Amino acid sequence: MVRTTWLTPTGILFICLCMSPRALAGPVQVRHYEGAVHGFLVLRTPAGKIIAVGDVVETTRNGQVTTKLEFHFADTSLHEETSVFTQRGSFHLQSYHLIEKGPAFEHPLEMWIDVAKNQVRVRDRKDGKNKLSTDHVDLPADLANGIVPILVKNLPLGAQAVTVSLVAATPKPRVVQLTITPEGEDSFSVAGSQRKAKTFVAKVKIGGVTGAVASLAGKQPPDTHFWISAGDAPTFLKSEGPIAANTPVWQIELASPVWPATKASQP
Repeated sequence: MVRTTWLTPTGILFICLCMSPRALAGPVQVRHYEGAVHGFLVLRTPAGKIIAVGDVVETTRNGQVTTKLEFHFADTSLHEETSVFTQRGSFHLQSYHLIEKGPAFEHPLEMWIDVAKNQVRVRDRKDGKNKLSTDHVDLPADLANGIVPILVKNLPLGAQAVTVSLVAATPKPRVVQLTITPEGEDSFSVAGSQRKAKTFVAKVKIGGVTGAVASLAGKQPPDTHFWISAGDAPTFLKSEGPIAANTPVWQIELASPVWPATKASQP
């Protein structure tokens, strides 16, 4: 019998290897620790047109990790997410702040989540409104707002699916379920060198009567797909899906710096 009292990554990995494939729920165990990161991103339409440029910046301090993602659109819209979490054995969200404003968003709003207080605040910005509301929401331990790509990188070996929770960014906040399932592998290249990526699909499950009505009305959120580099140090490569309620399916990709041509670099 496998004992499940170990908390080290090595112990967690051993337990996962001994288990048969199955769906898991609850906080995702840490297999790869987060640290100092600065990545450059672009947001594309399905046709490949770049509509926004952005950054993802990750820092650590006093045992907490802060990750900030922001996209600046050509039409002056802004999408910004800041998540603070811990990674002691498993990932636990502490706080979350979302800003969506500008013409790219059908319902612009601002949302704050305080996990310790089970509190969600929403500033409704639609139609020039500036209504601020505060709700008490029973927030589960597996809350994943703003850290889904990090959790995807840490999915346990052998699991067919992992289910985590999200607070939907709507004027009336509610908790929904997100089921992440491995899909297989895809190929990509770096300067002609062939590499492998693991692919995953994330499906939102609204649940209850609201979920049934949403499905019948054709308002079930589209799936989001992730590409993660394979190997000992998995890295986010790209994702494809909506970044907010009622936005189209867009693609987030890593971007590389482009340097001005110099005499030395010219043939």
